[in-house]
Amino acid sequence: MSHALQPIGKNSEKSGDRRFFIGGSDARIIMGDDETALLRLWREKRGEAEPEDLSGNLIVQLGSVTEHLNRLWYERNTGQVITDVQRRVFHPVKRWMAATVDGMIEGTGAVFEAKFMLPWAFSEEAAAKKHMSQLQHNMWVTASRTAVLSIITGGGKWVEMTIPADPLYQHLLLTAEKQFWRCVEGGETPHLFGVEPPRPRIEAVRVVDMSASNSWAEFAGSFRRTRSAFLEHENTKAELKSLMPEDAKEAIGHGVRAKRSKSGAISFDLHDMEAGDAALQ
Repeated sequence: MSHALQPIGKNSEKSGDRRFFIGGSDARIIMGDDETALLRLWREKRGEAEPEDLSGNLIVQLGSVTEHLNRLWYERNTGQVITDVQRRVFHPVKRWMAATVDGMIEGTGAVFEAKFMLPWAFSEEAAAKKHMSQLQHNMWVTASRTAVLSIITGGGKWVEMTIPADPLYQHLLLTAEKQFWRCVEGGETPHLFGVEPPRPRIEAVRVVDMSASNSWAEFAGSFRRTRSAFLEHENTKAELKSLMPEDAKEAIGHGVRAKRSKSGAISFDLHDMEAGDAALQ
């Protein structure tokens, strides 16, 4: 399935009213674990409550004011061009699904999502998990196969992550959103869906200094002490395997037993030495 971005017209009654559709930020709440937030969203969609005022939320405002810088920084560091900035897209069939994208990457068709996050205990995996529902929702609406998560942290760090579309999770996401929308239309109280987001596949790109870790120091010392013995052990096993007759199921001697599996793999274990061992052929 592929389709061009179809922004809603300026004169449409529903173009500026989030009550009439489920967006990417709504998907995070629907797939999340905060029942209070879910009920508040449900009341907002039904027109029974005003949308939450986020003008006093500093993190949200920092995300808003750094979004333009985020796009420029991404384009400068990747050479890619971002188009369709802040374009609202409706699903061609399920008109109650929409996505207001931060942008689309011209060269790849990927959804671009700009975020600001605090540096405390920041990790790429946690960031991807936090925004997975929104990314998968936006990919589904725009028929994109990938999304780029571009993050600026309060510690002056920029992180770029590419997240692929996950068909299984998108199926569960769509099921949860359908149930929620039926509750909006019918008045039934919604409940948490309880789906764990998929673990993101993150490319390893960092070099980390572990000198300050005591645990690393302990195990690194053990690794250095035992490495020569380990290499000798592995070489010895290879020599013993070469000495085992090809038609032997087991070979026993000098306190060691070798076993050959049906697949031909040979394993070793220790064997109690007995007087009769020397007589085994």
